[in-house]
Amino acid sequence: MILFEQFNSEIVVNLIYILAAMLFIFGLKMLGSPETARRGNLVSASGMFLAVVVTLLDQSIIDFSFILIGVCIGSLIGFFAATRVKMTAMPEMVALFNGFGGIASLLVGSSEYLVGFDPNSALLIAIYLTVLIGGVTFSGSLIAWGKLSEIISGKPFLYKGQQIVNALLLGFILLSGLEMIFFQGLFTENQFQILGIICLLAFTLGILFVIPIGGADMPVVIALLNSFSGLAACAAGFVILNNVLIVSGALVGASGLILTNIMCKAMNRSLANVLFSGFGAVTDTASGETADQGEVRPVNTADAYLILEAASSVLIVPGYGMAVAQAQHSVRELGELLEANGAEVKYAIHPVAGRMPGHMNVLLAEANVSYDVLVEPEDVNPIMETVDVCMVIGANDVVNPDAKENEGSPIYGMPIIETDRAKTVFVLKRSMASGFAGIQNPLFFKSNTRMLFGDAKESVSNLVAEFKG
Repeated sequence: MILFEQFNSEIVVNLIYILAAMLFIFGLKMLGSPETARRGNLVSASGMFLAVVVTLLDQSIIDFSFILIGVCIGSLIGFFAATRVKMTAMPEMVALFNGFGGIASLLVGSSEYLVGFDPNSALLIAIYLTVLIGGVTFSGSLIAWGKLSEIISGKPFLYKGQQIVNALLLGFILLSGLEMIFFQGLFTENQFQILGIICLLAFTLGILFVIPIGGADMPVVIALLNSFSGLAACAAGFVILNNVLIVSGALVGASGLILTNIMCKAMNRSLANVLFSGFGAVTDTASGETADQGEVRPVNTADAYLILEAASSVLIVPGYGMAVAQAQHSVRELGELLEANGAEVKYAIHPVAGRMPGHMNVLLAEANVSYDVLVEPEDVNPIMETVDVCMVIGANDVVNPDAKENEGSPIYGMPIIETDRAKTVFVLKRSMASGFAGIQNPLFFKSNTRMLFGDAKESVSNLVAEFKG
């Protein structure tokens, strides 16, 4: 009778796990569209809540005190972090979330290794991968967070002998894995010692993995670290034999790899090139090349208004500068005024604009910009000559003509929004400083380009005032 009840209990738990997995998949599918993304997030969160509750009830836990304390503390931290974070700081938050997912998996694998040691090689392989990937994800995400928040420089950190150091580190990681899985005490005195060595090596690898990558490649790095956090969770699922953790981790890992591939295609670069080329490790030539590029043509708000007022088609290209200035609401208001004036207004979104995948989409969605007016580069580039005015708000590398004209440029070959072919281009920037790639933008010196210097929010607000006045 007891065996029958246990069998039934196992069936019920696995059926609920299947339901939770279905909610994950449906929620992930809904995240593919801005119109259903919010509901998709809720659906996926409901699936995880269901999985957590069932897991806790199934494990016959005697004392829930510490679990409830952890839930309360975590919920409070999550609530205040989500409600108080600025939209400009969203990439940093995503990086931290990836890191926390990695360290959680590392702790699960470590506890299973130290408390419930089993010489089973298959289980030890899963523990090793959980600790290794979790550690790399944690330290790598912290470095990404530091670069995004500008606590540390966004420039690539390169040094002589870097490849040799990385090769030696990978060799030590492989040897430590063999020690944990097969030798089990041949080179180390106890379990804690080899576990500590693997954790230290994993943290070091995560740091050395992200530090050489420049700020321009952060969207790719965030997507890849997100995938790593999922793979670490999947490995942790094999460690504790939890089906729903395996499924959810695999979903996150696969979706992260797909997103990473999309980001790489948007930059026309391979993942290996992103990780090992030191992209952005060039000298900022903003001051030295200005004379050679040509003459900059500034424009004031009044003159910009007159040109916009006569335009029948306007293309707005947002970038990270818009996020820094928090100008998205003013931009939406300007767009509505232009439409009321009879202009057709579109927003061109480059996949790698900003500092995380979909950064510009998130900002414009927050400002209630309709998804119907968002277009991708391949949609608008063929008709760029018909655009009366193209407003580039804080974008730099994603509109740089060198990507298609200068074979010596580090961004050559990257698909861009070809704003230089529009009839008139307004570039809203604080200064002539270069973008994440650290190179000057010839667009600023084109004969059809006018530079509207100043804070993007203030400049757009002044244009709004002109239309209203």
